Amino acid sequence: MDTLNYILEYIGLFFVLLGSIFLFLGALGIYRMPDLYNRLQAGTKASTLGAMSVVLGVGLMQPNWLIKLIVIILFIGISNPLSSHALARASYRRGIRPFFKKKMDDYESQIRDER
Repeated sequence: MDTLNYILEYIGLFFVLLGSIFLFLGALGIYRMPDLYNRLQAGTKASTLGAMSVVLGVGLMQPNWLIKLIVIILFIGISNPLSSHALARASYRRGIRPFFKKKMDDYESQIRDER
């Protein structure tokens, strides 16, 4: 049984390290991207995966917390993309346009039709 605890601890440390790398890359993406929408995408994808990996790693290192941490992982997986989508939609409706606007913008015509 002692060997299983060591294996779970090393796997947990791997997930914590992997999650911290993703969180760092998300922060770097937020710093480097040109506009709000690219920053939201970089931050949301990386921070969701990074936070989930860190929480899973802690759950593997502390198996008695695993059920609670799985609930937290599910909450992160649902709430983080939804909040990012809400921020992007509100920003677009507020008039913040993408840095490189393409010639076709389907969402702009849909907003015009709603009003």
